[in-house]
Amino acid sequence: MTPVEVIRGDGPVVLGMPHTGTWLPDHILARLTPVGLRLADTDWHIARLYDGLLPGATIVRATFHRYLIDANRDPSGASLYPGQNTTGLVPLTDFDGQPLWTTPPDADEIAARRAEYHAPYHTALATELARVHARHGVAILYDCHSIRSQIPFLFEGRLPDFNIGTNDGTTCAPQIETVVAVICAKFEGYSSVLNGRFKGGWTTRHYGQPSHGIHAIQMELAQVTHLVSEAPPFAYDVAKARRLRPHLGEILETLAARAPTLRGPS
Repeated sequence: MTPVEVIRGDGPVVLGMPHTGTWLPDHILARLTPVGLRLADTDWHIARLYDGLLPGATIVRATFHRYLIDANRDPSGASLYPGQNTTGLVPLTDFDGQPLWTTPPDADEIAARRAEYHAPYHTALATELARVHARHGVAILYDCHSIRSQIPFLFEGRLPDFNIGTNDGTTCAPQIETVVAVICAKFEGYSSVLNGRFKGGWTTRHYGQPSHGIHAIQMELAQVTHLVSEAPPFAYDVAKARRLRPHLGEILETLAARAPTLRGPS
């Protein structure tokens, strides 16, 4: 199993998908607790949800599960949200705070996983962003995520449907942040927030360099928007997705259309 799949497009938008993979090697599966084996924290059906929405988009997708190593975490292991409950580079608990491992990985194993899985994903992502930037003079990274709408261990209450993250406006040009927030706010029957509980993961924060023509924005969708139930088997809801996909398409099409106005230095 290759750790990353890349579909190259000729447009200015790159879709990052670090949490859609479900593959785990057998020796890792053997060490997961029954809780871990449910793979509950997967970004379920995100690849299907975005499929075909923006012709010309480049897609970079991790094939491995985030329990092996999280491709959206700082490789140093630093917390994205100091002082708040979260999961790390190799998570030891799930999003409900329940243990994942019968035998947790040690520092050497984490380093090996980082080299074998985390690094190839980011090498591919960096390569595609550089290629797109060279072609268009700008690249827009749209990092695709989803999460259960209610997880008391991580946040209170119910999560909004559209959670836009730009690390408080530092990872993209102001007009990118604004246009996405305005578009999401107008979607009837959906809620949205800008830089709420989720401000963008390491991917968004690391690659977003608007002064150099690389803009990054994270979209965390509440899974209630496209799943039959936010519980096993986490089935895709075709009717919900049919309603949601045009909205996601509008966001992506708008970003692609705005790209020529955002060209930075070559």
